[in-house]
Amino acid sequence: MSEVLVLAETTAAGVRKPTLELLTAARALGEPAAVVFGEASDAVVAQLGEYGATKVYAVGAPEVSDYLSLPKAEAVVQIASAANPVAILVTSGPEGKDVAARVAVRLNSGIVPDATAVSVDGGTVVATQTVFAGRWQARSQVVRGPAVITMRPNATSAEAAPASPSVENVDVAVSEGAKGAKITSRDPKVSTGRPELTDAAVVVAGGRGVGSQEGFAVIEQTADALGAAVGASRTVTDQHWAPHELQVGQTGKTVAPSLYLAAGISGAIQHRAGMQSSKTIVVVNKDAKAPLFQLADFGVVGDLHQVLPALIDEVGKRKG
Repeated sequence: MSEVLVLAETTAAGVRKPTLELLTAARALGEPAAVVFGEASDAVVAQLGEYGATKVYAVGAPEVSDYLSLPKAEAVVQIASAANPVAILVTSGPEGKDVAARVAVRLNSGIVPDATAVSVDGGTVVATQTVFAGRWQARSQVVRGPAVITMRPNATSAEAAPASPSVENVDVAVSEGAKGAKITSRDPKVSTGRPELTDAAVVVAGGRGVGSQEGFAVIEQTADALGAAVGASRTVTDQHWAPHELQVGQTGKTVAPSLYLAAGISGAIQHRAGMQSSKTIVVVNKDAKAPLFQLADFGVVGDLHQVLPALIDEVGKRKG
């Protein structure tokens, strides 16, 4: 079987969940082979192998950490030129999409962004996307070069398939053109103790209906009770009731959790574009005609400042 390159994302805690999802999706196309930028520790290699990686390409060149995405793109192109993979899978995100686009251009390959599923049809790779603000499902067949596909986190459930990967250290000759922008410093993000918004299995999001910055606290409290990430509508972030990084929607982040609880969000099409791939959608809104109810699997017509505290109490009772 042909290799499927999976660009791995790692942290000090190990391999990020979206990478494990990519390895699971890759098995439908061929043999998963992970590309690790930086040190491929024994723990990282073991975790990648647990989810099906049969090979690990370790790119230890310092340039992949010292500069922006160009050195990573050049490393992937070098690996792909030698390995001739059937596809290259990348997690959808700002850096992932940047790397994927550069790789596709240099390999003269077809690219499909924000895919939710991948498969093989007649020997060619097919990717499924949600398009036109989520109103349609599109299936795109990549007919040139190794398919370069970015996939949304939570679109695929990570499933273990233990393998014993071999490790190949890759020496990359990074061009001078890739060193045009250097990273001069990094400031660690202060942890809230909550899951990352795009990775979370459960998201609690608040909209204009929270009423104020103080009112948004009930969204955070509900998220903490459920072990969820916090999201917000554009109105909330524009009013500075919540940080912009929490915005869900066409001009914010796209999420696809197992459960999306939207409270006080009317459901403009721009917001729906960022969350309607969620597996289960629960809406709380005092306006029974709110458009988001059209997408809801479950809906509660009521004041969120009454409904959510009652939910928090009930969750607490069941945990106790």
